[in-house]
Amino acid sequence: MTITSPAELVRARLDADLELFPAGTRRTADGDISISGCSLRALADEYGTPALIIDEAALRARAAEFLRAFRTRHAATDIHFASKAFPSAAVLGVLAEEGLNFDVASGNEFSVARAAGVDPSRMLLHGNAKTDEEIRLVTSSGIGHIVIDNLDDVERIARIATTQVPVLLRVTPGIDAQTHEATATGHNGSKFGVSMEDAPAAIERIQSEPSMRLDGLHAHIGSQIFELKQFQQEVAALSELPRFPLYDLGGGLASRYTSEDPSVSIDDYAQVLVSAVHEHLGHDVRLMVEPGRSMVASTGVSLYRVVTVKRGHRTHVAVDGGMGDNLEASLYGQRFQPWLLGTDPRVETYDLVGHHCESGDVLVRDAVMPTASIGDLAVVPVTGAYTFTMSNNYNAAFRPPVVFCTDGTSRLAVRRETMSDLLAREVLL
Repeated sequence: MTITSPAELVRARLDADLELFPAGTRRTADGDISISGCSLRALADEYGTPALIIDEAALRARAAEFLRAFRTRHAATDIHFASKAFPSAAVLGVLAEEGLNFDVASGNEFSVARAAGVDPSRMLLHGNAKTDEEIRLVTSSGIGHIVIDNLDDVERIARIATTQVPVLLRVTPGIDAQTHEATATGHNGSKFGVSMEDAPAAIERIQSEPSMRLDGLHAHIGSQIFELKQFQQEVAALSELPRFPLYDLGGGLASRYTSEDPSVSIDDYAQVLVSAVHEHLGHDVRLMVEPGRSMVASTGVSLYRVVTVKRGHRTHVAVDGGMGDNLEASLYGQRFQPWLLGTDPRVETYDLVGHHCESGDVLVRDAVMPTASIGDLAVVPVTGAYTFTMSNNYNAAFRPPVVFCTDGTSRLAVRRETMSDLLAREVLL
């Protein structure tokens, strides 16, 4: 394709960037973008900005794709969505309708899933520091499994449980995953799980407790992993321990955030994982997998409005959101690839920054986008994972709404916070 004008350059860039958006995304003739038939400009007018927009059809399709990819290769597989990636009752309810189970990492996540109508038997509880209250809550409700992270968990369950509790033992396989240190969980220095050396004694200790039924082993090596052979290493490590009928291999499949990121399919992930299970653990084991980021990241986009444009040594385009609704950029340097819905046909390079009083509040450095003006809309794709989870009230900002879109219709899934919400916990003298 020969580009002959700035406007054609803009259209060519956007067509490339749309590969990162949910599958139901389209570019319209007037320069707008539609998500599952819903105009982003219309959504901004109706729900305000910042806002987190979810393509509901893409979310459902993602769940179906995970189930198909694994169960066609290993029928005895359960997909547990890692609730921490998007702990919203609306999202969990949709995924439950599609046949997923859930892992929860706290008593509160357990309660959110219950509010979504999820039966406790379809959940497993994680956590490296479970409290008495959490153990009491989930055991009295009939939790599917508790993942034992340490011997203190064993003591608590033995002391609190009134009926036998199904458990898994989390093992740290000693794998330094090729990912950011903040999202690596399988190395020997991790705070999660017991080491390979300590696992045999922990297994013996659990099996000596009549209040627990040890069904199998759990491992999770980290998040945002592109190199699939590391999952093979995880399975091979587990095979060195006593055999069990159930293995939970965690999650970790990477999501594609920019055009430079490689594309790793769910099919490729399932093929590698199941082949390793069949080779090292056998064909007759039950398998659990816990996708989080890879389930929801690509189904969501964040929508902002430009507030200021400052040109000088660097050009800063500031929007009405930032690290209050997306901590991934500042917390572990996640790179995003945004787009601007403007009217200027030119393209320039600038920093897309937030409005919070913090120098680290930068959404994207050196973003190449259409020239920005006050009032334009900026949209950041691949924000369906962990942005809702880590949204906060920096500078007393309101956490944004979550809007579901499907077949040209939008609906509010989580409303925007208000000042009454922020003040509700204050004890005013």
